[in-house]
Amino acid sequence: MYRLANDTQYNITQLYYQNQVQLRKKSVSMDPDVEYKVKLVTEEVHKQDFPISICRISPKGLLLIIGISLILILAVPYSGIFSNKTHKHDIISNDNDKVHDKTFDHVMGLAKFKHTERTKTSAPKCDGTKEDDRLDCYPEGNGDKTKCIQRGCCWQEVHVPSKQKKNSSRFGKNIKGGSPPSCFYPSGYPAYQMIGKPEETDLGYKVVLRRSVASPYPLDIAELKMNVYMETDNRVHFKIFDPADDRYEVPIDTPKPTDKASDPAYRIEFTHAPFGIAVVRKHDELTLFNTSIGPLIFSDQFIQISSSMVSNFTYGLGEHRSSLLLPSDWRTYTIWTQEPDGVRENQNLYGAHPFYLNMEPKTGNAHGVFLLNSNAMDVVLQPSPAITYRTIGGILDFYVFLGPTPSDVIAQYTEVIGRPIMPPYWGLGFHLCRWGYMSANNTWDMVKRMRAAGIPQDVQWNDIEYATDNKIFTYNNSTFSNLPEFVEDLHSHGQHYIQIVDPGIHNETGYSPYDTGLEKEVFITDRDGEPLVGEVWPGTTVFPDFFDDTTIDWWKESAGAYHKDIPFDGMWIDMNEPSNVWANGSVDDGCPNEEPYDKLPYMPGVYGNSLIQTSFCLSANHHNHGKHFNLHSLYGLAMTRASNHALKAIRENQRPFVITRSSFPSNGVYGGKWLGDNYSTWPDMYFSIPGILAFSMFGIPMVGADICGFNSNTNEALCQRWTQLGAFYPFSRNHNSWSCPPKGTDTPCRPQDPTAFSEAMQKSSRKVLLTRYSLLPYLYTLFYRAHVNGTTVARPLFFEFANDETTYAIDRQFLWGPALLISPVLTKRATKVQAAFPKGVWYDFYNGTRFSFTSTTEVTLQAPLDHLNLHVRAGYILPMQKPNITTTTSRLNQFELLVALAPDGSACGELFWDDGDSIDSIDKGKYTYMTFEAISSNTIKSAVTKKGFSGPKMLLGSVTVFGVLSKPQDVKVNNEPAEYTYDASNKVLRINCSTKPIHLEIPFLVKWTLPEVSTKEQPQANDVSGKSKSAPLGQDINRHAKK
Repeated sequence: MYRLANDTQYNITQLYYQNQVQLRKKSVSMDPDVEYKVKLVTEEVHKQDFPISICRISPKGLLLIIGISLILILAVPYSGIFSNKTHKHDIISNDNDKVHDKTFDHVMGLAKFKHTERTKTSAPKCDGTKEDDRLDCYPEGNGDKTKCIQRGCCWQEVHVPSKQKKNSSRFGKNIKGGSPPSCFYPSGYPAYQMIGKPEETDLGYKVVLRRSVASPYPLDIAELKMNVYMETDNRVHFKIFDPADDRYEVPIDTPKPTDKASDPAYRIEFTHAPFGIAVVRKHDELTLFNTSIGPLIFSDQFIQISSSMVSNFTYGLGEHRSSLLLPSDWRTYTIWTQEPDGVRENQNLYGAHPFYLNMEPKTGNAHGVFLLNSNAMDVVLQPSPAITYRTIGGILDFYVFLGPTPSDVIAQYTEVIGRPIMPPYWGLGFHLCRWGYMSANNTWDMVKRMRAAGIPQDVQWNDIEYATDNKIFTYNNSTFSNLPEFVEDLHSHGQHYIQIVDPGIHNETGYSPYDTGLEKEVFITDRDGEPLVGEVWPGTTVFPDFFDDTTIDWWKESAGAYHKDIPFDGMWIDMNEPSNVWANGSVDDGCPNEEPYDKLPYMPGVYGNSLIQTSFCLSANHHNHGKHFNLHSLYGLAMTRASNHALKAIRENQRPFVITRSSFPSNGVYGGKWLGDNYSTWPDMYFSIPGILAFSMFGIPMVGADICGFNSNTNEALCQRWTQLGAFYPFSRNHNSWSCPPKGTDTPCRPQDPTAFSEAMQKSSRKVLLTRYSLLPYLYTLFYRAHVNGTTVARPLFFEFANDETTYAIDRQFLWGPALLISPVLTKRATKVQAAFPKGVWYDFYNGTRFSFTSTTEVTLQAPLDHLNLHVRAGYILPMQKPNITTTTSRLNQFELLVALAPDGSACGELFWDDGDSIDSIDKGKYTYMTFEAISSNTIKSAVTKKGFSGPKMLLGSVTVFGVLSKPQDVKVNNEPAEYTYDASNKVLRINCSTKPIHLEIPFLVKWTLPEVSTKEQPQANDVSGKSKSAPLGQDINRHAKK
């Protein structure tokens, strides 16, 4: 590969490309042999150590330039001439693991390349391309008709409304949707072509690609190699890279199969020229991914590839604040980790996740695509439907996941990036924090108020004010002098403690983390090899290189030394995009001498239109791991991993609990994520739902937003509704800021913990959080499934109802696992909520009221201020537990089962249980696992498949059964009569075992006998009817079946 490293190289390269432009204007293409020789000479030139100025070229360099010029001059006479002949091209497929040829008419393009042929492109064919199918030929955004035609592209101007013209700003490109491009690629635009046929390998195929005409971007890579790995029956992996240069690849662990898939559910098809690769699902002949729709461009700092898509039902491509279903209206999704100045819809945010899931509405199937690339990129979704990736570095490293269910796709994805971590049980409790307690005493007082109010709380957090002058691994000996005693009090009450930890280390001699870090050389360096200096909360700072093992050891030692004073239980890592808030690049005059990063041929739509905005110089060095240009978006992942390792070392056999702001694929292996600095507004509350659902798909199920909002003052009504919703975030934490509007003042934000509001608000918070705590055994089991199988915890409705297209856009409700539907109020002053119920039977969680629908139906539910609507899906059994105000005390209480019978009397469920904190309980089999099943003969039974938990006895105190159509004559537990009650109006059977609890470690049997009735007297379910205008809570409905 050739690099643009100085003026000499630039002039040589420009000479070559200017000649290419002239050839194209004359409809002439350079002889591939000649072009290849030019490339080789250019590469040789770039190996020389030329001085910066073109005026000081060495004799050898001058001879090389003269040589290139002669070759270019001779190129035109030996180039081919234009031909109108229609060429035949080969499509090569691996169907049934045999390579065979197909042919098709390809009106425009190059003939199958041979060194002896002279080929030339015609004028672009522009007619017949629908607007929705156009692929942008001038994505830089400053194109016009002249520039477009010079690129050999088509120009058909599209009127862009003035509103959309303003979308390209410092907040990103087309973040609110765009229009079809006026400049677009013609059919058969000259690009790479496949040389020969694909060569079969032990794992798939090997393909050689070569350009015969230069792209519009500098430093094309003339020859590429593609390896296709048929890794599993439902996963195919292909990489396109430069075989002559060791380009940067993302350094995360991924599977390394040794055998080719034995019975793949797909076949691979190749198109010769222009080159394309397609992944086709065999059983329905559906093309899931097909790059032949547009030209592949692969230059040093601009890589572009496009693919058709099955549908416009696309999800993922984070991190952005957006609806769950991504609009395909020419919207650009920029991926580059960054802390913005305020959060706006669809602008790039803290995480980088170039993964999407696409639904196939005709069949209800799903598939996914993952581009393993960490460089800044734009991803464009267009209506056709199609997707275009534009990245400025690395390689193209794609995985395609065949599904066929949405859950299968996520399981296949997490098989590549790593399964999510199993959290400690206490991490599922309620967390409380604010920036602005200002002292240990104030923090302690708040915890005491929560205890006195009987409101559950497991974890107390402190923001940066605990630290001396904002320096991590210190605590303020004045305002937080009694912090050790406070933490001891938390632990004595079965509670836990977490502090914020930023990566910035104050560069002050005498500050131990800085002194030891300097000695061990753990900090990121500038081009001169000196620690790069930025500016964040402590003032001037240096930053650890978390990619380096020495740094990880230093991080363990620094955290461990501090832990001896303050025995924290987890780590909250912030500012790790990385954020360099007050010094774009560095404090030393920004980023001088940033070649080759200062004149990028393409700038993705990042916040601020600059890659160093609130971050580091791109030329910063990460020891032996590369430049910040490549590693930037991985920094949060690297810090999460280092913090995970530190906690393992510090807390020995206990599970690490890490919550990060910045993230990248594989983050879920090491910790959880919060959604960053939101605002106390009703729209922000709504956007938290698509946020947690997206990160569930990204393999980070431990996710939540700041309940009641971080920035600006909340109010009681908003906070009450948000507490209800937040009680069902997988990661449930209330957190707010120190300073609130008006701007330019230091007006403290009002406290927003539950005790800061009225008695009614406190009662409501207590009610909903106790409900969460009662359901923690179910939630914990979902996390076990995610850890073992890679499934989701919080999930969209369409994951469970994939054949129902009306569920595809629902993002104001969500599910816990397959069985619990959460329908929060998200609008101001509302006392009712419109809730969608998919086909089937559902029960009100609180009273068992039965709802039955033959199709997805929108229902108006009563939602007074103190009520959150929860519904249980028929056919499932939820393991529960009598709650208390901490998980430590809750875990000592009796279990409960909530059984939601299907119309045929069946239901099923499961429970995973261990000590809740040991890091090796699963690996060493120190857990108990059981299943529950209800069958049509009015029977519930359990099966214990693993009995390894040795803690307190697991006792079942009650069983509640929804959908028992008539009052039983008797109820027996393990053949002994049992105490029970029956609610005839809601058809609910409640069995009380608390005086004689059932030992869950032993299989049990619950059976009830119904009275014999004639067919005419057969009891019917009391389904809620739309005729009722004024019904009890949960029964005031208006049905609107969606067509």
